[in-house]
Amino acid sequence: MDLMIDIETLAQTPDSVILSLGAVKFNPYSMDDPTDGIYFKIDVDEQLKLGRVVQNETLEWWTKQPEDVREEALSEGDRVSLDEVYRQLNKIVVGIDAVWAQGTVFDIGILENLYRQKGWPIPWQFWQIRDSRTVFNMFGDHRELNRKGKHNAFMDAFEQSKAVQSIYNKYNIQKCK
Repeated sequence: MDLMIDIETLAQTPDSVILSLGAVKFNPYSMDDPTDGIYFKIDVDEQLKLGRVVQNETLEWWTKQPEDVREEALSEGDRVSLDEVYRQLNKIVVGIDAVWAQGTVFDIGILENLYRQKGWPIPWQFWQIRDSRTVFNMFGDHRELNRKGKHNAFMDAFEQSKAVQSIYNKYNIQKCK
């Protein structure tokens, strides 16, 4: 099984405040739906106390999103601590073959920056990282881009994993032995 991770942030730098994190386990060689998903809205104040960054341009971008997307991303309710995210993300990573993101420099880079800042060991190895954006650039973007719930970290992780599966299936990509 592989893991697809997506985050939503308040900046575009490695030390960005993370609004939410979504992740799902999936088998890229199968069309079975992703499983064991997690979704967290993360405590913003806790990250600000650590000196993590908010950029005005990103805040402005969020104001231009549909109201339901803005409300889900920015509302204060149901936020969890960084320690809880750390525990749950580390738990879901156990036994994973690869960790995917839509551009590894952004999602993975920001998460690794946070882990280092907190003094936590990173739960994946550098050689496990995969980039769905590169796959989509090579084989076409198979995500349902007009779906409702865009910019929801869980829904984005789900759609990105389904799109990778679709490409692997279409081009008969098999696991190397």
